[in-house]
This record gives sequence, structure tokens and C-alpha cells, in this order.
Amino acid sequence: MGFVSELFAWWTGNTIGTRLYTWRKGERVGEDGLGNVYYRERGGRRRWVIYRSLAEPSQVPPEWHAWLHYTVDVPPTEESYTPRPWEQPHRPNLTGTYEAYRPPGSTLRPHPAKPPLDYEPWQPK
Repeated sequence: MGFVSELFAWWTGNTIGTRLYTWRKGERVGEDGLGNVYYRERGGRRRWVIYRSLAEPSQVPPEWHAWLHYTVDVPPTEESYTPRPWEQPHRPNLTGTYEAYRPPGSTLRPHPAKPPLDYEPWQPK
């Protein structure tokens, strides 16, 4: 995003006020795999994120979400964490996109098929 779009567009989450506050009081803590940058206030307790693209909170991975919401005090960049074998990589919320989950029988499914019945319907004799 260019400077002009940041100056006038509040939906990106990185307005001129956010940029000035970050420059004046922010201390960079780290960056996640999606390109979001995380900050904390110098000498304070405030924490925030500057998104790489549009401000979409579902793009924050679980480990950074826990740090932003004060569930943990140590940011993920300062600890050595190895994910469990059953953990899957983080995926943002896909609602409203082509990759959204559509159950069998949904009219929005590319090839709608009749879903299998869980019961046997009664037929009069």
C-alpha cells in the first residue's frame, strides 16, 4: 500500500496516526509468516499489530494472538516452541472466498450432489 492510501484509508489499519504512534512509542517485537509486524509500547503494556495487507484479524496466528491478548507474556520470537505433530498450520478465515467450506448439498458447491440420507424415509404401502 502506498503512503497516499495509508493517509486516507482507515480500513487498512495503518493510518498516519498509527504510523506516527508506532514511530514515536513503538518497539518492534517480531513478524509472522504472513508479513504482519507486531509492536509493543516502550515502557508500557500496550501491544498492537500492523497488517501486511487489509486489517483482517483472522490472519493473526494463534501464538501471536495469545501474546496480543496478554495470555502469554513472552512473544513467540523470544521463545523456542516446536509445534506438536497433530497441530496444523494456521489458516485465515476463508468465509466469503472460493475456498470456504461448503457442506454436501449446499447450493454454492461447484457440483451440487444430492447428499446421502442418514435415515430411510417411510414409504406408504
